[in-house]
Amino acid sequence: MSFLYFILPALGGYTLTSLYLLKNPHIIHKRKRTAFYCTHISHRGGCGERIESTMEAFTHAVEQGTQMIELDCHLTHDGHVVVSHDENLLRQTGHDVTISSLNLQDLPLYKERLEVTFKAGHYSSGADRQFALLEDLFRKFPAIPVSIEIKENNSPLIEKVSDLVKRYNREDITVWASVNSSIMKKCCRVNDSMPYSFSMNRGVLLLLLFYSGLLPFVPLGESLLQFYLPRVINRTFIPEKRILRNSLLVSLLEKVTMRRSLFKHLAARGIQVHLFVCNKDEDIKAAFEVGATGVMTDYPSLLTSYLCRNRSQD
Repeated sequence: MSFLYFILPALGGYTLTSLYLLKNPHIIHKRKRTAFYCTHISHRGGCGERIESTMEAFTHAVEQGTQMIELDCHLTHDGHVVVSHDENLLRQTGHDVTISSLNLQDLPLYKERLEVTFKAGHYSSGADRQFALLEDLFRKFPAIPVSIEIKENNSPLIEKVSDLVKRYNREDITVWASVNSSIMKKCCRVNDSMPYSFSMNRGVLLLLLFYSGLLPFVPLGESLLQFYLPRVINRTFIPEKRILRNSLLVSLLEKVTMRRSLFKHLAARGIQVHLFVCNKDEDIKAAFEVGATGVMTDYPSLLTSYLCRNRSQD
């Protein structure tokens, strides 16, 4: 039993030190200084108010005051970087074809009405039904930060995205994003000057470090954490994966991940926390209350209205 006299004080000291550094990370870590700080993020360019990922959607979102555009990219057969959430175009156009199999001029138009993924049963429409080029977005909005999710382990795509970012001199305001760790590593190897977000595996590691008390001692390369607000799952967003349709699992996910102390620690280290996809006032409020530094929405005018109302109340 004598070993307890050594173990218990050591554990107590470790716990107290970890808690203190969790609240005061500046003692060990230099605060990250990204070139942008975004409260208002438009998911797929604000796809609830205009057809997703079109130039009309991006333009509308910027006009509504969005501070960051979130999007996904794919590569056409003739080597153009196209903004599109899906590689297969069946959902978006009704044509069962892939972007990589088509030349740019052969891409079909978006459907006239497109269901909003994170607000089931609601549809968007617009005058613009053409797929946008990433280069056109960079050219039109040179100062707007953009988060680019890379879904495929596609070296030519990653290299072309990096080349465009360099050509338009926006490495400090363009973010690498991917749920896949191997893709993220490849993105960072191709261009390590761009800030990047947590992949899925790194997000799980972040939680393990947090709950073990090790997080305050560990350096983090990421500049953003972008994650679901779990309360939207099975309410406004119906996931394809059956495992996420289990209400008990979603409840557990919320309890484990939505930790204000974790988000405050990340924010104190200069790591922005963006929760998505918040398409109702109550969800926007919940995201900010739990410590999000920014909210991602399909409805940029809704988020702008919420922020204006709540600024006036402060």
